Amino acid sequence: MRTGIPVEEARALVLDAARPLGAETVAAREALGRVLAERVVSSRTLPPADCSAMDGYALRAADLAGPTPIELRVVGEVAAGGQRESDVAPGEAVRIFTGAPVPPGADTVVRQEDTEAADGGVRILVAPEPGANVRDAGEDVRSGDVVLEPGARLGAPELGLLASLGRSVVAVHQRPRVAILSGGDELVEPDGDVSGGRIVASNAYSLAAQCREAGAEPFNLGIARDDPADLERLLRAGLQADLLVSSAGVSVGDHDHVRPVLEKLGCRLVFWGVLMKPGYPLAFGRFEGERGPLVFGLPGNPVSAMVTFEQFVRPVIRRMTGHRAPFRPRVDARLAEDLEKKAGRLHFVRVFLESGPDGTLEARTTGTQSSGVLRSMTLADGLLVFPAEATRLARGQTVSVQVLDPEFFAREDPLP
Repeated sequence: MRTGIPVEEARALVLDAARPLGAETVAAREALGRVLAERVVSSRTLPPADCSAMDGYALRAADLAGPTPIELRVVGEVAAGGQRESDVAPGEAVRIFTGAPVPPGADTVVRQEDTEAADGGVRILVAPEPGANVRDAGEDVRSGDVVLEPGARLGAPELGLLASLGRSVVAVHQRPRVAILSGGDELVEPDGDVSGGRIVASNAYSLAAQCREAGAEPFNLGIARDDPADLERLLRAGLQADLLVSSAGVSVGDHDHVRPVLEKLGCRLVFWGVLMKPGYPLAFGRFEGERGPLVFGLPGNPVSAMVTFEQFVRPVIRRMTGHRAPFRPRVDARLAEDLEKKAGRLHFVRVFLESGPDGTLEARTTGTQSSGVLRSMTLADGLLVFPAEATRLARGQTVSVQVLDPEFFAREDPLP
């Protein structure tokens, strides 16, 4: 087992162990946010025929060669979903509505607002270019086109496209099941008795929410007491999951039993301890072959648990669900204050992000960086990456920030 390894090496080890899960077929209307596990080839041409992009009149462009206004005889109309069999002859026009197929013989549509009624016909006031306001057959998709590749995330446009192609079901990657275990005699449920130094097992709630946000399906194993037998009982209940995530009990204290119990169950620990702050006492293990979940032993302090989840568990979940990009986005920002630390560990500093006077993003710490101050995570827009060997970041320096809050880029007002 490796100990005290750099963040980059730890990330590589956990991602190397993660594989996309197999496919399952789901209703397309329920597939929002899922990752496609099949290639989607169109069996339809969209639109299936030349159709009108406007309400107006379908006619022959050749009839618009002279000076306007031009009067044409109206010989019928065609609505969306309708069809006209007979050709549009010279000097004729057909009333047409948006989405309706352009009748044979016609090649141009004049907008309704560029016309006026005439006795038995229509007067064209403005002559458009030939082919105007006509959507060509196959302008969107042609039969045989590959429209979506495996690995595509299914959002609103993709689901609309699937519906247009007649696809009511679709193959997507399965969501990993994540077993979450809390450990410690001092822990109680939210409605439990917190007298005598007891604290709520809040990590189970934070971690479950992080799992759901990443696309996994969490389930809570409960609270294990500081007793190897109780811990083993609950850990065994999580062995059918794809991931097993525990918080606390992975350090080297007299009551830290997670590592020896995992080894007893057949889990090979790959590493313990990552050169980062917060979150050094992180363990990662795996069962040989296909007989058990990937295992993460996260620190017990709330911020440490959430930060280590972000850096290691979340990318693994994203990889398992088939996402091509497992990591949070990063932005450059100008540091609004001086920061100092000792060399040796990479620090993830909780920061606000705000727009400076010149429009440049500025990063400012949320205050104390204690790993027990969970409220700092509610305040943080992101995690500033303070490199391991750096000892000082100066005010005004450009820094890299991992954006945590997907709402950070939302705006109260539209762009100009």
